[in-house]
Amino acid sequence: MSKNDPFDPELVRELAKLITETDLTEIEVEKGDLRIRVARRIEPVHVQVAAPAPALAALAPAPQPAAGPGAVPERARAGAGHPGAVPSPMVGTAYRRPSPDAKVFVDVGSKVEAGEKVLLIEAMKTFNEIVAPRAGTVTAVFVEDGQPVEFGEPLLVIE
Repeated sequence: MSKNDPFDPELVRELAKLITETDLTEIEVEKGDLRIRVARRIEPVHVQVAAPAPALAALAPAPQPAAGPGAVPERARAGAGHPGAVPSPMVGTAYRRPSPDAKVFVDVGSKVEAGEKVLLIEAMKTFNEIVAPRAGTVTAVFVEDGQPVEFGEPLLVIE
């Protein structure tokens, strides 16, 4: 760092390292006329769902045949085209309850409000909250605790 060039790449590296270590999204340092701001973008997970349609007959859970790893259960495939289906925003492991001894977040017949937590999906050792995209009644649940899910796989139906 010289008087003609006040930029200090080592300081920027140190700030970037500090952001990573502390899970901050932004840091700014000011010293005299020098001001350095380092930021990182974190993309939020958004669940996109088709607009609700008139209520259709409730989807009754069908018996699930034994399937190989990665296979989408038959009852989840049946819910894929339903306008009230809530798809998985990521690949991971679905959990219907916050802990093994707690009650489920929602079950068939549960009334939910938009933004209410309905499931958790663990991906890369991080638990991601899946929230109801709209208010309504849960008419079908396609996942069980500890079940692997794929991106776009229907998790439940809210009508």
